[in-house]
Amino acid sequence: MNTSYAIGLDIGGTHITAAVINKTEMKVIDFSLHKESFDSNLPVDQVMNIWKDVIHTSIENSKVQNIEGLAICMPGPFDYENGICWIKDQSKYEHFYGSNVRELLLESLKFSNDFPVLFENDAVCFGKGEVFKQQENLSKKVMAVTLGTGLGACFIDKGVSISSGNTVPTDGEIYNLPYKEGIAEDYVSARGLLSHYKSLSGILLNNGLELYHLALSGDQSAIKVFEKMGEDLAEVTLPWIKNFSADHIIIGGKIANASALFLPSFNKKIQESEKEILVSISNDNEIAALLGAVSFLQD
Repeated sequence: MNTSYAIGLDIGGTHITAAVINKTEMKVIDFSLHKESFDSNLPVDQVMNIWKDVIHTSIENSKVQNIEGLAICMPGPFDYENGICWIKDQSKYEHFYGSNVRELLLESLKFSNDFPVLFENDAVCFGKGEVFKQQENLSKKVMAVTLGTGLGACFIDKGVSISSGNTVPTDGEIYNLPYKEGIAEDYVSARGLLSHYKSLSGILLNNGLELYHLALSGDQSAIKVFEKMGEDLAEVTLPWIKNFSADHIIIGGKIANASALFLPSFNKKIQESEKEILVSISNDNEIAALLGAVSFLQD
């Protein structure tokens, strides 16, 4: 069997991770995983130079010569079919609005115009990758949620991503669902955590990591904020867990690393609803996202 390889990219508001993936075995090539933190609000050319360097480093470290595709997990709003960024007023990618990221990548990497480049929602990539990592999920209905700068979600039925129909919300998205005095992402995200902490303490923190360390040190307001987010996450997801008849919910994203702080309150709400569902925390978000992205090159 001929082995083929592709580059997987996981691109967020503050980081890019690249790896060369063996498409035949769906495995990351040793030493090819490379990550860089960066400011996505830099001018477009500076961001593209950062991306290019990360991709080149990944390819060089892999020792692979024949790369046959590029698959990218990208946050929305984004035209995934045509590769156009529509992110606006989200404190990230401020200079990319309306840009064709496919063309920018091909030009930056000096790849031919017909080189396969595929974009997919970061939460969908994560969910698909988790299904690949846990083969028993291929026979189940899985809801995957990513908690970070935003709130992502996807719905997967026996390995197939579902984004339309009556069993899932519009486009399979939950971040924009009406919730309390705004939308779900206002409450379940890093922004929501920091906003809630400010309302309790009067202190505006710089990022979620500061809040996490405060909670670990015993700050009661910080602990309460994480507990409330767990409750909010349950209230946002429960109607769709039931509607989709999900067997398994997998929670990932950077905030999932703080699961000890929000999972008890989340599980309590789930148990009170009398809905039986397996709840998992992913401890390998990036690998899942990269494998999920490349899996779409196979489809």
